[in-house]
Amino acid sequence: MPPVDTDAFLRDLYELRGIGTFKTGVHRPTYSPQDMQARRWLVAKLTECGLDASIDGIGNVYGRHRGDGPHLLVGSHIESQNEAGWLDGALGVVAGIALARAGLPVDVCAFADEEGHFNIGLPGSRSLIGEISEEAIDGARNRTDGTPMRDALRAAGLEGLPRRLLEPGRHKGYYEMHIEQGTQLDNAGLRLGVVTGIVAIWQWRIVVEGQQDHAGGTTMAERKDAGLSAVRLLAAIDAEFPRICGERTTWTTGRFRLDPDAPNIIPGRAEVLFQFRDVSVPVLERLETGLRALVQEANRRERCKITLTPVSKMVPALCDPGMMEALSQAAEELAPAAWQTMPSGAGHDAQVLARRMPASMLFVPSIGGISHHWTEDTRDEDLALGLQVLHRAAERFLAS
Repeated sequence: MPPVDTDAFLRDLYELRGIGTFKTGVHRPTYSPQDMQARRWLVAKLTECGLDASIDGIGNVYGRHRGDGPHLLVGSHIESQNEAGWLDGALGVVAGIALARAGLPVDVCAFADEEGHFNIGLPGSRSLIGEISEEAIDGARNRTDGTPMRDALRAAGLEGLPRRLLEPGRHKGYYEMHIEQGTQLDNAGLRLGVVTGIVAIWQWRIVVEGQQDHAGGTTMAERKDAGLSAVRLLAAIDAEFPRICGERTTWTTGRFRLDPDAPNIIPGRAEVLFQFRDVSVPVLERLETGLRALVQEANRRERCKITLTPVSKMVPALCDPGMMEALSQAAEELAPAAWQTMPSGAGHDAQVLARRMPASMLFVPSIGGISHHWTEDTRDEDLALGLQVLHRAAERFLAS
């Protein structure tokens, strides 16, 4: 088997970076002209590597190895957040190209909309395993401008194409290489992270209903201010969660909207999207119990009505021990004492594939921990080392 070509790998990464360039990052939102240009670029690259490559009806790019198995599935995504980084997702896909070029029996997939532009949660990988219905696609809307997903698929030239399904029994496992999107590796001066598990994200909608009224004519004693009630609830959550969370739990208020959004009107309604993340189901359940108790207490105390509704509750995914061991052995051989095991605080397509096959991930450091921003970056030597470790681990796991 030929060695993996790190120079060609880096050239491919920088070539893909040139599609949808924004400052030092990229802007390739899902189904945009830039995203579709990148998908066509990927089809050509996979075809050059001898794979049968195509784009399916949800936008997944799939390159299928023609030879005998056992096969690995390798991939990630190539669309980006708005005006964001150049490596998030793209790294794992281009690593798949490199493994195919090196002659390994791999299928390579770039999953559509991992970044969640259409608010239905990892639709590309879920489509591949048969967990996205046509009705879900019908109801999906772009989170920025409300464009229906069907209209976006039509504009991208994907309407009417069949959606590819995973071939049962074809793959021995799934590998995904990714930037860390955090500070652990960079702060510790480490070059690799072997992922032990991927967090679940539990997201909630909090709606506070008060009374819209005049900002000058309504006394403070008379007010039913939905905005202030929402702020007090969020402050209570932030005070309570440190007492009940796990070691790596995170929580985020990702959206806070007032209606009406005007400086001289008391808001009659507030809507909040709130999420917490952890790899442990008991911790997640404890946080849910705490959140519900805080909402109940706020409803007793506040003049406004507060409603809590679950939006999505994903399942944590533990990485496959055999695949992790192959990565760990390769990391110790190629970068002794410069790696660690660690959980992923971000969600990835790997957690969906883990429902159908063994799955594992390899992290390389993000400089300064930055991701989802155009300044996101990783040193070339760390990118190349990550590919070498992935290649050696894939060879070892296939032979096991």
